[in-house]
Amino acid sequence: MNTKHVTDKAERKSLKRAARKKRPPLAPRAADVARGSQKRKVKKMAKGQRKR
Repeated sequence: MNTKHVTDKAERKSLKRAARKKRPPLAPRAADVARGSQKRKVKKMAKGQRKR
């Protein structure tokens, strides 16, 4: 929903809410997909000398 042309904050909010209500519901997550699968994975820190 592009609301850049709307200057009034309250009006823009109502337009966005209406658009959100109108769109089809999101499909449920597949059983084999983990909840945080899209999250960036943290690399292991180097062992040995402490990082101060």
